Amino acid sequence: MTIWHSLWAFFFFIFVGVILVWNLIRKKRKYPSLLYGNWNIMRNLKTRGIRAYLAFLPDFFRLLALSFVILALARPQRADTKIKKNVQGIDIIICLDISDSMLIEDMQPVNRLEASKKTIEEFINKRVTDRIGLVVFSGESYTRVPLTLDYELLKENLKQVQTTRNIKMGTAIGVALANAVARLKDSKAKSRVVIFLTDGENNTGTISPATAIDIAKDYNVRIYSIGMGLDGQARLPVYMQGIGGRKIKTYRPIHSKVNEKLLRKMAEETGGKYYRATTSRALENVFNDINKLEKTKFEVNQYVKYEELFTAYLKWAFWLYVLGFFLGQTVLRRDP
Repeated sequence: MTIWHSLWAFFFFIFVGVILVWNLIRKKRKYPSLLYGNWNIMRNLKTRGIRAYLAFLPDFFRLLALSFVILALARPQRADTKIKKNVQGIDIIICLDISDSMLIEDMQPVNRLEASKKTIEEFINKRVTDRIGLVVFSGESYTRVPLTLDYELLKENLKQVQTTRNIKMGTAIGVALANAVARLKDSKAKSRVVIFLTDGENNTGTISPATAIDIAKDYNVRIYSIGMGLDGQARLPVYMQGIGGRKIKTYRPIHSKVNEKLLRKMAEETGGKYYRATTSRALENVFNDINKLEKTKFEVNQYVKYEELFTAYLKWAFWLYVLGFFLGQTVLRRDP
């Protein structure tokens, strides 16, 4: 992109215009009228030759040379802009409880699990350059999706998450947290975060929550813990097979209780934050808050290199002036 450093130089074109107008006026006054008494004499006069038609060229080239000098004085420059972006992404592991109690129907659209999946998907949609992984757990824990930037793959796997009888029943908070931290221990990101969602309290597992918290602190992992649903008596949906293979939905009583003391400790000791989400709207607000707290850092450095172009205009001015001078002194020379 060409820019002009000294725009004030363009005011000199006013003088170029004055010179041009002055030359036109002077040429009109230079040739007086002649009176001929005999038409035959006038008819025998020679018509103007090509030299007469081109006589303006020397002055034109000199004026053009002066214009190029003015353009050079305005200092044309080519600006080469380079922008360097340094992006400091965040590595996030979402650790989701899939124990049976997550099927309690006290959150929209269906139950605690579906509300969590919907809100997590919306959270993923708001991230840009952060790697996100998914760990699920009940009595045991496994990594569903390792850290990735493939958000479509992550969301597709998230949709398929269901409670299952294929792993040990219960709620192993310590094992789940240790697994989530293990996914982050080799991360090079400056910010490493675990978002931990559960609706119960630790009742099984080979790793205690206290040990898992110490591991998280050793690897500088922040924990945002979320207690899901209401405490107290609830109804857990149970499906039975009826006549003709048709599923019949019934309910059995269950006592649901979140270990807020443990979840708060997980957050406070690692520099994170504890939340309680008893409704779908509250859960959305929690993730919106986390999204604001954990912002990806962008550092933008802009460099502009300027290349001077005035020498090319001076060369044109020199050769145009030489051409005008040469024509004025030779083939287009005006006889005295």
